[in-house]
Amino acid sequence: MDQPVHLPPVNNAILHRAFAAAFWFACAAVATLSLVPVSELPAVTLDVWDKAQHAAGFFFLCVLGLMAYPRHFSRVCMGLLLFGVAIEVAQSISGWRTGDWLDWLADAVGVLLAAVGMRQLAGQNA
Repeated sequence: MDQPVHLPPVNNAILHRAFAAAFWFACAAVATLSLVPVSELPAVTLDVWDKAQHAAGFFFLCVLGLMAYPRHFSRVCMGLLLFGVAIEVAQSISGWRTGDWLDWLADAVGVLLAAVGMRQLAGQNA
């Protein structure tokens, strides 16, 4: 019979810093990809409905943000909603991209799904 492997506990400070770094890197990547001219973007390898891409991207950002800052649940969610608005406004005034409030709505759906899912996970682990 195999004996269980007992790994040393992960330092929470290091883990939170890793999630924070991943969160801020992902935010920078989303902002950059959202604001460069479409002609500068890499060729599309996976053609998925635009709104689904927005929801999935902001779902991912929200999960990373909530893992990085678990004590700031509302701030992370509201910050990402404002981030989505800022991207759409910046696209509208860029001259080479087009802002769309439906894109922001899709962002909000991603944040909402992640927030609900993370609350459910937190409740199960309590």
